[in-house]
Amino acid sequence: MKNMKEKLNKFLIKEQECSLLPYGCYPGSRPIDQLIKNGIIIIDKPRGPICFQIDRWIKQILNIKKASHGGTLDPYTSGVLVIALENATKLMPVLLKSKKEYITVMHLHHEVSKQKIKKVCNEFLGKIKQIPPKKSAVARKEREREIYYLEIIEIEGRNVLMRVGCEAGTYIRKLCDSIGKKLGCGAHMAELRRTKSGIFTEDKAVKLQDLVDAMAVYRESSNENYLREIILPQELVMETTGNVLIKDSAIDTVCNGAPLAVGGLIWIKEGIEKGDLVGIFSLKGELVAFGKAFMSSEEMFKSKKGLAVKTDKVLMARGTYPKMIK
Repeated sequence: MKNMKEKLNKFLIKEQECSLLPYGCYPGSRPIDQLIKNGIIIIDKPRGPICFQIDRWIKQILNIKKASHGGTLDPYTSGVLVIALENATKLMPVLLKSKKEYITVMHLHHEVSKQKIKKVCNEFLGKIKQIPPKKSAVARKEREREIYYLEIIEIEGRNVLMRVGCEAGTYIRKLCDSIGKKLGCGAHMAELRRTKSGIFTEDKAVKLQDLVDAMAVYRESSNENYLREIILPQELVMETTGNVLIKDSAIDTVCNGAPLAVGGLIWIKEGIEKGDLVGIFSLKGELVAFGKAFMSSEEMFKSKKGLAVKTDKVLMARGTYPKMIK
């Protein structure tokens, strides 16, 4: 995992080119109305409301039509909830697949030695099989999910405090139940908090009241500073994917849904494999679109013709960059 992360932080430079200044906008310099339409908010969801209620409140606070959360949390679960606003809701396929981290309290039904608890928990690292709970919104079919790490923080009596890093769609309630059965004592999830979703951690999350206050300041005094601290550019969602930078002259073609040809490439992140999700960026760092790679990084770098990325979702508005800039 470390080697892949290091690879994805390096670029292959196919050409050197500067962006034409009159077109587009650096994500951090977007006017506030455009930031809202192309932004995300990392909410610290409180216990109680369902995620769809959080979406509705945010739409009311910001007076927008669309907001959607990336990865549902149960009503009585708190923690990191990534909310995409307006145009950024197109990033849901990426957000929903992002890795998650949780802190949970597993309550054992009978006393078990600490040594046995640690041994059995280690057996759940890697690929596991789960059937979603009866109350879940997905089909109750067995499916495979991966546990990346399972750290026991503290054991006090029959309560086991754990940190779990897992693939999206992993049910921690079912994980606790499965561990309890393996221990032979039975167990259930007593408490749960999501501490990380993708690259977004709980120390960066804000409360709904923070958003209310920031919006009130903006409406009363036109001070954007507090809103800009809370609403982040949508481009951050793609930090963990393979990415490419393209020429200004290729942007309009991609904005019209055409696949990206290798002739439009400038920089290519190392580590991309055929079929991987790839973000397509302008030289100003704007997310133009994303799709699936037709080629690996090396093939994109070495090829002089052919298609590099299939465009699945376009985020940049047509006409932002003129057609066929010379």
